[in-house]
Formats: sequence, C-alpha cells, structure tokens
Amino acid sequence: MSEEPVDVLIIGAGAAGAAMAWSLAETRMRIVCLEQGGWMNPAEYPTTRSDWEMDRLGAFGLSPNGRGRREDYPVNDSESPIKISNFNAVGGSTILYAAHFPRLHPSDFRVKTLDGVADDWPIDYTSLEPWYDLNARMMGVAGLAGDPAYPPKELPLPPVPLGKLGETLARGFNRLGWHWWPSDSAIATRDYEGRAACINLGPCIIGCAQGAKGSTDVTYWPVAIREGVELRTHCRVREITVDENGMASGATYIDEEGIEHQQPAEIVVVACNGVGTPRLLLNSRSDRFPDGLANSSGLVGRNLMFHPYAMVTGIFDERLEGYKGPTGCSIISQEFYETDSTRGFLRGYSFEMLRGMGPISTALFGLSSRRLPWGADHHAAYEDIWDRTAGMVVICEDLPEPENRVTLDPELTDADGIPAPKIQYRLSDNSRKMLDHAAARGIEVLESAGAKETRVEAPLPPAGWHLMGTARMGRDPASSVVDPFGRSHDVKNLFIVDGSVFVTAGGVNPTNTIQAIALYVADHMKKNLDQLFD
Repeated sequence: MSEEPVDVLIIGAGAAGAAMAWSLAETRMRIVCLEQGGWMNPAEYPTTRSDWEMDRLGAFGLSPNGRGRREDYPVNDSESPIKISNFNAVGGSTILYAAHFPRLHPSDFRVKTLDGVADDWPIDYTSLEPWYDLNARMMGVAGLAGDPAYPPKELPLPPVPLGKLGETLARGFNRLGWHWWPSDSAIATRDYEGRAACINLGPCIIGCAQGAKGSTDVTYWPVAIREGVELRTHCRVREITVDENGMASGATYIDEEGIEHQQPAEIVVVACNGVGTPRLLLNSRSDRFPDGLANSSGLVGRNLMFHPYAMVTGIFDERLEGYKGPTGCSIISQEFYETDSTRGFLRGYSFEMLRGMGPISTALFGLSSRRLPWGADHHAAYEDIWDRTAGMVVICEDLPEPENRVTLDPELTDADGIPAPKIQYRLSDNSRKMLDHAAARGIEVLESAGAKETRVEAPLPPAGWHLMGTARMGRDPASSVVDPFGRSHDVKNLFIVDGSVFVTAGGVNPTNTIQAIALYVADHMKKNLDQLFD
C-alpha cells in the first residue's frame, strides 16, 4: 500500500524523535512519525501492583531478548560483556530510564585536542547550551544551580530531595573532600505543566504511573500531536528507500496486521538509537548503496560506545529509608571526570548514587553475595540487609573503537523477518583501568559514609542502555556519517538525530544531549528550509 507523500518522515518516537517532531511542528509541514511500539498505559505499570518487582524480571526487564514483546526486536549480544537494554514504545527507552539528566561537559567535545585520543566534535557545548536550556523546560528538569563541575545553568524545578540515604553518602564524600552535587533529574518535584509531582511511587526504571518522570510520551508528544504531527504506532520500518538521484524517497514499513506500506517523504529523519539506527541503515541496501544507506565511509555501525558501568554496594548498620525516592536521582559526583594522567588512563567517570532495593531485590542481592543463608538463620540475616544497603553506579567514558560495532545477524530476525542487529564489543584496556580505579574510589566513599561491608560488580553486564557512536558526526565524509547539522554526507535529505551521532561518549547519561542535538538540528532545518539540500 502506498501512502500520501509527507514533508517530513521521522522514524522513532523516543527521546530524539519526539523533540524533533515537536520542534518542526511550528513549520506547519506535514509530519509523520512511525513508531514500532505503541502507547504505554500508565495504569498498567508494575508499580500499580504489589508484585511490581516480578515484572523487572519479565515484561519490564531491561533486555529486549527477555521481555518477549512483539514490539521489540531481538539483539545478538553474545559477543559483548555488556548486554543491550532498550525499549520500543511511544517514548522509547525514556519509559524505562532512571531520568538522570546531566549534560556533557565542555571538555567532552574536545577530547582529541585535550587528550590526543578519539576525535573532537564539530560542535561544542556553547552550540548546544540554548537547546539544553529549552529541553530542561520541556522535560521538566529538577536540580540545583551552582554546580562547580559545569558552566552556570538554571533549571525550572527544585532538586529531588536527598533523603536519609543521600545524606549518608554525601557525608562520605565530604569526609574525603570530593565533589558531589544534587543530580539534575527529569522528574517533576512539584506539579509542572500538567504533570503531577513525584510521590516516590516506586523505581523509575519500570515506568512512572504518576507521570512525574519526564518520559517523552508525557512531555513532547502531547504538544506535538496537538500541533498537528501524526504519530503512527506499531509501524516497523524495514528500509529507507532511495530514488534514481540518490535521495531518500521515504520508507517501507509493516503495520500491526503485517501489511506492507510505502510512505513517500521529502525529508527522512532517523531517531532509532545507537543500535536501531545502524540496523536500519544497513538493512537499507540498494544498487546505489550496496553496503547500506549513507555508508560510503564504511562507518555505519562502527565505533559503538556504551558506558562501562561498575556498581559498588555497601551494607550499613542503620536503616537508610532507601526505598524512598527515585531510583538513581539523588546525588552525582564528578570528582574524577576530567583526565589526570597519574591515574593511568585517559578521561574519567561519574558516580551516581542509587536508592535502596526492594524486598525481592534485597533477597537476590543477599543470595548472590552469600550473606543470606537458607534455613534457621535466613530471616535474621535478611533483617541485617533489608533497607541497610546503599551504593552507587560508576559511569565510565568509553572511547570509540572501530572494532566495536553493530552489524546484521545472518540468521536472527524480528517478528516481521527483518534481520536483527549483532553486537561485537570488547572492553578496552583504558576502560578496564578506569573501572578498577572507580571501584576502589567507590569503596572509599562507602566506607567513609559508614559501610561495614562493600561489594563490587564491574563491568555491570545488563548496563548497555547508553548506545552511541555508530553514525558519528563530523565535517569529513571519509571519517563520519553525518555533518555538523545531522545531515547524511551521502544523502542530502536524510538526517540522524539520536545517540548514534555521538563522536565521544563523555561520562554521563546521554539522553539530555541526544535531545539537545535533535532540537539543534531541527532549528537549523527550520532556518534553512529553502536551501536544505544544497
């Protein structure tokens, strides 16, 4: 079936696609977004039920391979110590993210200049600063002005309360004389733009039934749809098509009933994340682009970056009320963010504090750490760890390496027979040294805060939720996939706006920067519509 042509076709309704759609809506162009998932019903999120923790192991688990949802696509990540975590729905992975919302640092855009590794971005912090600010208003970001780790910034909402657990860990940082600051969080700490304030309903990473978490299904999309954007759900794009002139002509997609459609478009925008985007481009082969669309550089799928994570957990004598407050949004430390050559590695990392665990997670933690025996002593041992655990995750910067990549699996397919992505990834020596350093420093913090026991897991296997670098931005078509404004070097009406355009990863959560880039690219498009393809 062939649809009526549209001006702009956006593929993916997650963090970037939503911001792009909202920004372009004011042009009054006909804009259609295709999303392979559907709308989520907050009334059905696990935290509305008493067995909410069980869904973290099933329908709301991190890996698409374990959830069994038709909307997802499988990922062969057997050749990676870090496993892919993503979600397909209106809102994308913002449905399940923890809503940590830091910005990249100015230095993250100049890694080659400062440290002689990787590459510099073709844009800088100043280029994105107004879009960070706009995104903060749209997503409803809570935080505290004055963080010395950043240039000055203002945020629309007060910070998430630290709680007893956050205050306990902050004392550990204070005793060591190390930086910490209340986290920037996309969480409404008071009623905001029609969204109710956070009531500590439960872990943010299984969906927010309150609507306080800034997922794009409750922030950008309602406004974009009111402005005339058409959002079609359960539409899985198989390939982006091209015409005889090498321009993108639209996309072929399969609807919920298995019917194939052709959607013509003047402009195609891809916002499918750092794994989904190279998968789509590599599946979009033609006589003109035999190695995949926009891939004359051979870099589509290469330079995959995660953030290697470590988790450092401590057990305390006193109860910490760790079940109160959003999952990870308490305090952040960037004491070790910038390069210090005496540490034996380049670049750095962030600490982000974790709240406590639920009853089942506490039991599983106790079993895995061998602190929780079976038999007569089970309940007493459980009492010693329930609400007495606290810790942090460490987000380590991952440097780009061409061998770390996304390809198409020769056998694995999704429910519609489209080849699935295959991940090939190894931890670099730099990342391993960084993880070791970070774990040791994390233990110091917890012990300074009063922990009587500590435990480290590094790298954290399921932590492949930050997907970056596989369609990188740059000025030279030989060493990048898109230009400084997100436009493909090879296909003049094809734009990419998700984490795949990242040149380097930084040491913070990428969603805020992904959305700032989408707003930045959209603004450039609006200002240059009459010469966009020149």
